[in-house]
Amino acid sequence: MAGLMNELISGVVDSVLKEILKKAHGRIATKRQRRQARSATTGRFKKASVKTAAKPAKKQVSRRRTAAARSKAR
Repeated sequence: MAGLMNELISGVVDSVLKEILKKAHGRIATKRQRRQARSATTGRFKKASVKTAAKPAKKQVSRRRTAAARSKAR
């Protein structure tokens, strides 16, 4: 009886592992690519320009509710 249970459990575990490994093909999400800009005069690809540093996000400021907005909520 114990051997039968052991065989059943090992069979289930093996099938689950096969199913998991079958689905994982090592795929990676594709990255978006920008089109290369062409020069208007020569038609050749332009050199990549130097990007400027991004500015930090502004801190959100909470706005005070007006008396009219407070009275609507009541």
